[in-house]
This record gives sequence, C-alpha cells and structure tokens, in this order.
Amino acid sequence: METRVSSSTREVVISDSGPTIIIGERINPTGKKKLQEELLAGRLDLVRSEAIQQVKDGADILDVNVGATGVDEAVLLPEAVKTVMEVVDVPLCIDSGNPRALEAALRVYKGRALVNSVTAEQTSLSNVLAVVKEHDAAVIGLTMDEKGIPPDAARRIELAHLIVERAEKAGIKRENVVIDCCNMPAAANPGAPSVLLESIDAVRRQLGVNLTLGASNVSFGLPERSLLNGVFLAMVIQLGVNCPVVDVAKVRQYILAVDALLGKDNYMRRFIQDFRKRQKAQATP
Repeated sequence: METRVSSSTREVVISDSGPTIIIGERINPTGKKKLQEELLAGRLDLVRSEAIQQVKDGADILDVNVGATGVDEAVLLPEAVKTVMEVVDVPLCIDSGNPRALEAALRVYKGRALVNSVTAEQTSLSNVLAVVKEHDAAVIGLTMDEKGIPPDAARRIELAHLIVERAEKAGIKRENVVIDCCNMPAAANPGAPSVLLESIDAVRRQLGVNLTLGASNVSFGLPERSLLNGVFLAMVIQLGVNCPVVDVAKVRQYILAVDALLGKDNYMRRFIQDFRKRQKAQATP
C-alpha cells in the first residue's frame, strides 16, 4: 500500500516497506501563544522560520495549520501554504476541518497534498471528501464521530472501516486514505495507550492502509515528554504507524533507531549517517 504525496519538485512515498515518513507538527497554533498572536495579526514570519527549521531537522512532510480563535482560515491557510512553499520543497499536509479553507489552500498548492483531516461525522465525510476528490489529494481519516473519540478499540476500528468505505465510494482509492486512530493523553486516560495499540494493529491488518498519529499527545502533562514520545513511537511504528506527526528535532533519533532495528533502514545507513552528522556538528566549535 503506497500513499504518494508531492511538492512541485519532490515526491514522498508512505509505505510499510519504506522508511518511516516524518510529518513535522510545529506549524500549529495549539498551545503556542506566540504563533497564535502572529496568525491573528496576519503575520507569517514564524510559520516561515518553523518550516525551514523542521526541514533542516529532517521532516519529510510539513503539517500546516492556522486554526487559532479569530483567524479566518479560508483567507490565511492558503497564504500560509504559499509562504511555506516559498522556503521549502517538501510536500505539505494541509491541516483543517474547514472545507472552505481546504478548498482555498488546495487551489494554490503545487503538487499532491495530504489533507488533515476527515472524520466519521456525516458532514465531514460529505464535504471534506468531496474537496479531496476534486483536487486529487490524499487524506487522513480520524477515527472519531459526532460523539468524539470512542473510548474503545472496537468502535475506532468500525469508524476506520466507515471512512475507507465512504472514501472509496467518493472515488478516492484506498491507498490515498491514511488512518489516524486518535492518540489521547495517558495521564488523563490510563488505558488509552492500550486501546490505541489495539486499534492500530487491527486497522493495519484488516484494511491494509497506511497509518499516522499525533505522537506527542500521549505524554501531555507529564515530565520527560521526549523520552515517553520516543518509546511510544517505537511501539506504534512496530504495529504499523508509518507517517507519525511529531516534533522532529526531539524524536527523529528515536525514529531512525526504530527503523534501523526493524529492518526499514538498509544496513542502518540512515542511522549511521545521522550519527556521524551529529558527531561532526558537536565537534565544530
């Protein structure tokens, strides 16, 4: 199962046989006061600098989200997409549940985008999938519905099936649907990681689709977040998550190590090259 996304100059292939694809999460105003303030003022300087830094840190795809209170996403999202395209050449994950904003952003995007996201809510399935189909994009499906994120694995698996079925009926091929089984904070939901792992395993086996995840959600409110996120990534990658959304600078080393140990990095070349690069950087005064 290969999900292909691209910029105007670069293609990225998400697959079970290839390396883990890293989606950079930092262009998202949730919990980022300075970015929220800039977006409300219509400024995109921080969006630009975050894009450059994340690609420098090793992101393969960049998530672009401008969903702050008071922001007109239909106006600002396409401007943010254009700004990011000016400074980096990686494909983009255009992040909004607003069909008008998605339509406006996809209209200016050069390449084949990944849309984040559609849910199992009926309005989302109808409106978002139509935009995705029109622009020949790939789409992330969140296993949540009108009642929110189900607390049990069985319902999340059921919703994953529903999203894939509706996408296929809309003319979107299964390989262009990436499922997100919805990560929740472990501190507030002690059983959440186990439910998530069960959901990922079943969705991968039953549907064969590629899988993503907002990895850092699991450690929200806890100390040693990078450590927890890195260990958690090892668990979910082994079960089939192959394009997680992460803070690249903090967890890329964990992802490279997991790929090396799982045989997704031939002769561990990427892991060794990254080690040598970091050694060289540390030795430079």
